[in-house]
Amino acid sequence: MVQAVTVDIREVVLSNQTFGPQDIDKLQRAIEEDFTQAALLRDAVQELQQSPNPSPASMTRLGVCQYLIGKFRDAEASLKQGDGGALAQYYLGKVCFQLDEYDRALQYYEAAEKAGYTPEWCQLSRAEVLRYVGRKEEALQLLDNIFGPVEQHAEYPYQRAATLAAIGGNLPEVLALYQRALQVNPRHPGALFGLAVESDRMGHDSLAFDYYQRGASVIPAHIGTLINLGLMYEDRNDFVRAQACYRRVLETAPEHPQARLYLKDAAAGGNVLYDEDSQKKNERLAQLLNVPVTDFELSVRSRNCLQKMGIRTLGDLTRVSEQALLSSKNFGETSLIEIREMLTARGLQLGQFAHEKKEADPPLDLTGMTPDQQMLLDRPISELNLSVRARKCMVRLQLNTIGELIRKTGDDLLECKNFGVTSLTEVREKLTAMNLKLRGD
Repeated sequence: MVQAVTVDIREVVLSNQTFGPQDIDKLQRAIEEDFTQAALLRDAVQELQQSPNPSPASMTRLGVCQYLIGKFRDAEASLKQGDGGALAQYYLGKVCFQLDEYDRALQYYEAAEKAGYTPEWCQLSRAEVLRYVGRKEEALQLLDNIFGPVEQHAEYPYQRAATLAAIGGNLPEVLALYQRALQVNPRHPGALFGLAVESDRMGHDSLAFDYYQRGASVIPAHIGTLINLGLMYEDRNDFVRAQACYRRVLETAPEHPQARLYLKDAAAGGNVLYDEDSQKKNERLAQLLNVPVTDFELSVRSRNCLQKMGIRTLGDLTRVSEQALLSSKNFGETSLIEIREMLTARGLQLGQFAHEKKEADPPLDLTGMTPDQQMLLDRPISELNLSVRARKCMVRLQLNTIGELIRKTGDDLLECKNFGVTSLTEVREKLTAMNLKLRGD
């Protein structure tokens, strides 16, 4: 476990003493333990910027500290005026990674290793870049060949977990590695983000929210953490905190398209009053109604009858009457009792929302589809790996499969709360990758 530290942030930043990885670690840990200390770091950085005739070593120190507060472009400029040593080269690599300039990041990490920076840390950082550019197997091979004290640091199990997750590895192993990273450093930003994403995918919203909140209190915070936490604040109608998350992203990446659009949406949403309790209740009900009937242990006869009737979710059952079920061939009183008990256990009833019966979606035109495309139609929407905002809209619209999704038009999706043009573009891009498209596109 990480021990509490007492650090004079101003002294570390402005001192004329040597500055290295241990000092950087002290700054990060001090702010992780008390995020209000981030303001002291920003003030110290500003004071260091105003120093007359700074030495190359001071410019390296300035660049590293600018990196810590998310001023990546400023950090790059300062580090290039630094002493050119191993620390400067390594943090130029980290800056380039944050700026999505992956080839340059690799070059700087290699230069840092040649200049004497700890080889295992340079290899860990290279593995992260390789994962981001899609060279996942190569990244895993690099991690397999890293030995020594770095394996005991939180960064190693985090990088291994993230790489296995990208490859599609064993989920329990991925989660165990993330947890191992947090055992070493309970505030590791990458591990917190990874666990938040996996928790969100498994439907554990409250756990994901906790991980995102913890991840937002470190420096530099993961941009994905801030974006997803902002979306979750919006779902709780806490538009002030949502805007704060998006503004933190824009402080780091002023042109970030999602953050700019979401900030505008959150500002507009803050002007609308909602019944928060009612909203939460409706959200929970929408998620329940979207649960597939295949998740329950029903008799073979009941399952076959529901499949033939096109009943896929609990919501479908609440929109159909007992008489309609009994009219189906081979569906008798025994199956009816079984279905009724399953719904009652969850506070639902057959025909409860019959007056809200969904209009039938137009049939899909399969004539232009290849057999491979048709096979994708029954695949769950979760395989699209949509963002938090887009996934929640799929739940509200009670869409379970890719086939149900492509029956919708872009306008149909845009009618859903919090689903904007950015989310629509994301859905279209995911479908295009499968050679599919929305109705009307």
